[in-house]
Amino acid sequence: MKEQVKHDTSVVKLDSSRSPRGPMGEKYLASGVRLSMRLWDAEPVTTESEARVGESERDYEVVGYVVSGSALLHIEGQVVRLDPGSSYVVPRGARHFYHVLEPFTAIEATSPPAQVHGRDAPLSHRMTEDPTRAEKL
Repeated sequence: MKEQVKHDTSVVKLDSSRSPRGPMGEKYLASGVRLSMRLWDAEPVTTESEARVGESERDYEVVGYVVSGSALLHIEGQVVRLDPGSSYVVPRGARHFYHVLEPFTAIEATSPPAQVHGRDAPLSHRMTEDPTRAEKL
């Protein structure tokens, strides 16, 4: 008889009022081994030039859902308007930034989790720190 592989069946409940904040103001919510959630809560309005300063590539995939407000997602030369009820995908490694038009609240899931192993650092910054990193991506 084959031995069954054990896997984690833990249930975790978190109180978001105690959740830590990330370097860009996001609130980290639940996190598993391969997936995590975060909340952007009433992100302030920006000009396009202010938003462009945050342009980056990240070492994780993002799927998001807009709760309130609106923003323009600039991604790889395309522009997509995000309004309440919109959902969106930012592929791993895609160059992008968000131009917030109205105070913006969105829930995002990242895979792998954005907040571990320095993944929230832009890829270009991480490659500068470790030139072999580009080969690993």
